[in-house]
This record gives sequence, structure tokens and C-alpha cells, in this order.
Amino acid sequence: MPLTELTSSLGPKRAAHLLHRATFGPTKDQIDLYATYTPAQAVAQLFGTTLPDPVLPVDPETSTEWFLSGTTEANSGDSDLQEFFKGWFLAQMLSTGIAPNESLAYSTREKIVFFLHTVLTTIQSKVDNSRSLYFQNQLFRQFALDKTALTTINFKELTKKVCVDNAMLKLLDGNLNVKGSPNENYARELHELYTIGRGLEGTLPPITDPGDYFLYKELDVQEAARVLSGWDIDTTFANIDPDTNLPRGKVRGSATNASAHDNTIKQFSDRFGGITIQPDPFLLNGTSATEASALDEISQLIESIYSKPETAKNICRRVYRFFVYHSIDTTLDNTVIQEMATTFTNSGYKLQPVLEELFKSTHFYEAAAGVTDDNFGGVIKSPLDVMIGSYRFFNVQLPDPIASPTDFYEATNTMIRSLSKMGMQFYEPFDVAGYDAYHQFPIYHRSWISTNYLTERYQFIRNLNDQSMTGMGVDLIGFVQNNFTNAIASDARLLIIELAKYLLPVNDNLTFDPAADDASGLTAERLNYFLTAFLKSPQIDPDPEASWTFRWNNPVDMEVVKKQLESLFNALMQSPEYQLF
Repeated sequence: MPLTELTSSLGPKRAAHLLHRATFGPTKDQIDLYATYTPAQAVAQLFGTTLPDPVLPVDPETSTEWFLSGTTEANSGDSDLQEFFKGWFLAQMLSTGIAPNESLAYSTREKIVFFLHTVLTTIQSKVDNSRSLYFQNQLFRQFALDKTALTTINFKELTKKVCVDNAMLKLLDGNLNVKGSPNENYARELHELYTIGRGLEGTLPPITDPGDYFLYKELDVQEAARVLSGWDIDTTFANIDPDTNLPRGKVRGSATNASAHDNTIKQFSDRFGGITIQPDPFLLNGTSATEASALDEISQLIESIYSKPETAKNICRRVYRFFVYHSIDTTLDNTVIQEMATTFTNSGYKLQPVLEELFKSTHFYEAAAGVTDDNFGGVIKSPLDVMIGSYRFFNVQLPDPIASPTDFYEATNTMIRSLSKMGMQFYEPFDVAGYDAYHQFPIYHRSWISTNYLTERYQFIRNLNDQSMTGMGVDLIGFVQNNFTNAIASDARLLIIELAKYLLPVNDNLTFDPAADDASGLTAERLNYFLTAFLKSPQIDPDPEASWTFRWNNPVDMEVVKKQLESLFNALMQSPEYQLF
């Protein structure tokens, strides 16, 4: 079995690895706590905590929420409200306002919500409606975790719901798909991107028969478009899905006469066994399509797609690439991915059992027998992981979103601009496939790095560690005082080694001695670089290490201490290693 369970305690390195991948980042104390857990105990904490629903944001113009109650002329313009939505989502990733004992579990849920956004993506400028963006985000949140015994909380049912989601209808022109004039945009992406896919990238033979995509054919896209016809965006958000209690799109015409839905029989290709999809006569109004019959046809379509084993494998590849690593060869596909797909299918297409099994497995931490570090530091952090992870590590707090909404949105707007500079257009991926890093073969997460993007990452770190910055800057002296004993803090070398354990992904057997670094996670040269950067000061010290110890133990020149800590944290966090997890 490729996903055998790791049963020993995690220790700090594995705990940090789990918490960086499964959440938006831990604090030092959380790493220390989870280091004492086995993977099973850690996973139980991350997935077994009862979580509150997010508190709705308020519009500073009205001091009230607008997602549920709607907007009036008194509200901010919707372009502003869209930015407020994005800032609110960033606050959920930070677990703003959440009790410390719930913070990591809350962040786990929000990481899965973001994962769903990377798969069933949306583009803000195309959707152009804050409420549509919110309700899709909340739809993902409902399906992120298996909170109950309900069999409907699964990826297959989510796929059905998203077919008539207002944001998705707008993004892929589902609202333009009508009987007699089918629009195939969503049907095409439903097959290629969101469900069955086109096989394992890098292993596909050339197409010799135009219109045959190995797992489905052009005919299937055309027939699926007819199944999906006849829906429109509900700008009133009054058409409520009875299962989710969230707004969805509406059929053109009326619920009893879906006049724009193609009500004829749809004949699929041999790739789907030549099945037909047709309206249930018991759901028709005479011979007329109804909302119920149109929804039932969508359900038939999604059931047929999920009946193909490749659908489960394709979705599990997306899970693996997001949470583990981008490279999947045929051996891995036939072992680890296949086992994940089996778990996915046997659980009724639920994500949580797949993630629990993955996060408890030896493979997640070690990847291959006898190898202890080949999964650590293998993924380039997204700008989101750099930013949110750094804020969470230092416990940086946003202004209160309810008591001080103007200050809150000013802070989150700064975050959104910073993400853009680092290469992530938050909620504005380049195309409907989503952010390149999560799907673009063969570069994947390497797309996050360019000379300009890396420079902006370093600038973000400088701003974070600049204690003269107001609002989102870090008190580095207070951080060291509160998190390390005086014996460690006053010893420059010990402090570097301890910080590396929490900030850098590979940190075994660290030493400053070049003759002893064969088994070290970092070279002694690297450690000595951090030491040199740390101990440089505005004055020339004949014995820099002794001078640091004296200054720390005799706080009479804290300005120099502050500058030295800024230099140390900048060196560690601007290193290539910090860009990885």
C-alpha cells in the first residue's frame, strides 16, 4: 500500500511541514505542540474541531453587511464591495477573530476553500459582482469539510451545484447557452478542467482523430452543452437552492416552463458508452421542461462523468499537486494517485477522507522508503502562502473588521496590492483554468518566481520586519523575548539555529562548522552567512558575538539590538529557503 500510515510522533520538522501545507501557516507554539502529536492525532485536531461560520463583513458606508441583505444606493459601489470581499476572505485565511484553539482547524478549512477556488475557479473582472463572488465562496465552504454524516457533502454534488452557480454561469457564459443556440464554453471546461480531464500531462499521445480527447469526444461537449442550456443569472439572488440554502441561477422562463432549455434526448459518444440523457417525464410540465427536469438532467450528466474512473484520478491529481508536489509520473499515478482515487470514490467523492489519509501517510512526509527529507522544501510558496504564513507566524493582527472596517479594508487592500506585486492577481487568474502554478504543465509552481516577483517578495519581508512600520510590522524584540529562553536569545548561533527550525523547511543537524555539515540540512556556509548578516551593527565590534550577548543581557542600546534582529530576520526570510515549504 503506497499510503501507509506514519505512526511515530511528528517532531518539529514534520509538524511544520504538515501545518504549512494543510493550513496557511502555524506559529512557533503551534509547531511545538503538533511536534508531540502523531499524524493521526494532528489530523484529528485539524479536521475534528467544530468551527464557527465566518462573521460577515460590513460596508463602511452603512456599517452593515450586504451579502445577505443586498445593497442599496447607500452602499459603496460594487467595485469597492468586491475588494472588500477579497479582503474579508484574506481575513478568514488569517483566522481573524477566531479563538487560538480553533485557529489551525479554521485555517485548514479556509485552505481547502482556496483549493476549491483554484480548481473551480472564477475571475473577478468577468463575474463583476461582490455577492456572486461571496456566495460561490460560501458554497465551497459548505463542501470543504465533511462536517456531518450527510452524503451530499462531496465533490460530485458540489460539481452539480456549481453548474448553476451565479458566478460560474457568468464566468463561462452559461447564461448565454439557450435552446437552438448552444454555448459550449462551460461544457468544455467542465470536462477538460473541472472533472475528467484529458489524462496525465506529459504522457498523452498525439491526437490523431480530431475531436477525440481520449477520455471524451467533441460530441460529448456538444451534448453536455445542450444538457446545461436554459439557465440565467439571478441578479436578485432570490432563487435559493434547498440543499445549500444559498442563491443559485434561475431557468429562463419560469420554474414550471423552462422555455430556453433543450428538452430533447442527448446522445453521448462511445467514450461514455453511448448513453443518452433525457428529461424525466415525471418532472415535466406536460411536454415542457421545468426547473426540476433541467436540474435532473444536470445530475444525470455529472453522474455519468463521475462514473468514469479517470474523473476521480484527475481530481486527486489536483489535490496532490496543491498539497504535496507537482510532478506526477506514471508510477506515482498508478500507485499513490490511484489509492487516493479509490479512497475518494469509496467515500462517496468526499475530499476530507482523501486529505486525512494523505496527511497521515509516510509518503506525505518522506515520499520514498529510507528517505527522510525529499518532500520538505519542495514547493515554491505562492505569494499568498508567503504573506499569510508570515503574518500567522508572527501573529500579526488585522484591525477589527466590524469595529474599524475602514482601517480593516485599508490593511487588506494593502495586502491585495502586495500580492499583485509578488505575482498573484488575487481572484483574477489569467484564464478560466485558474492560477498557472496549480495546473500549467510543466512549470507549475515555478511560475511564481521571476526577478521582479522575487524582488517584491524581499520588499514584503523588509516591510514586515521594519519595526518603524505602523500597523502590520513585527516587534522582533518582543517576538524573540516571548518565544525563546534568554540562554538561546543571547547566543547568536543558538538563536539562528532555533529560528531556522521554524522558518526554514530543511533544518536537520545545523552547524557552523564546515567540517561537520555533511548531515546538515543547510551548509555551514549558509549558517555563517546568516551569522554575518546578523552581527553586523552600526559600529565595529571587536568580538561581534560577545557584543550581541552583552547588548541582549544589558538592554541599554536597544536600537542596535533592533537593527541587528532586523538584519537577521531579513537574511533568513529573504533566503531562497524561506520561499519554499
